[in-house]
Amino acid sequence: MSAEPWLPPAPENAPPAFGDPYGTFGMRADATRIDWQGFYVGGQFSYSDGNADFSKSTQDPIAFSLRQTTLQATFAPSNWPVLGTANHSAAGFGGFVGYNTVYLAPTARIVFGVEANWDQASLSLYAPNSPLTRVTPDGSNTVSITGSGSVTNLDFGTLRARAGWAVGNFLPYAFAGFALGQANVNIAETTTVIQKSPAGTFVFPATAGKNNEWLYGFALGGGLDYALTHHIFVRGEYEYVQFQTVAGVDINVNTVRVGAGIKF
Repeated sequence: MSAEPWLPPAPENAPPAFGDPYGTFGMRADATRIDWQGFYVGGQFSYSDGNADFSKSTQDPIAFSLRQTTLQATFAPSNWPVLGTANHSAAGFGGFVGYNTVYLAPTARIVFGVEANWDQASLSLYAPNSPLTRVTPDGSNTVSITGSGSVTNLDFGTLRARAGWAVGNFLPYAFAGFALGQANVNIAETTTVIQKSPAGTFVFPATAGKNNEWLYGFALGGGLDYALTHHIFVRGEYEYVQFQTVAGVDINVNTVRVGAGIKF
């Protein structure tokens, strides 16, 4: 015999027991009575993989530093790629808060909601540097360009609308929304020109980006919530975030998460 006390089901029209509408005191979730409607809050652990393409990030700094030269107007060294693509993966943590609305009650099949989600990811991406030296086609100049690029301490959050289909204790869902991030974005380049006639060496440094740069973009993904009780659920999800180009750098982040929440 089980040592756990047996609780008989409440009569169909019985009043709620001490504020518990199902009379179970949160011990078990009855799959036929799961109600996903209402506010919820939770915490999560994440693993994010960030990607940053720096190949165009030196174009504006070089063009600015050479803006009054015949070299830029004729040969456009600003288009020469100096930096590459960087990746960085890191574990993180965060939280979420949201609200669900249920349709087709009492069967409660379709669930729509809105959710705010934040990740303390602290991603840092450093561009591989490929210094290059080229002689202009007319042979009048030798141009050498070096550079550096980084996106550090990248954290981000999303505000998204989601839609799901409740199947018993399971709630698979998809979402789309707005992404907001913050990071230190720093780009630097130095262009050195050795001129044949008249002979001379000229150095043109320039920078772009700043610390605490705000990043804006969009988020897409999907996941699965599973109700352990009428008020407690666990989840797993995947999210893709694409930020707008900032200082010539294209940034995207792929994230997987596991978490748990409480529904009120």
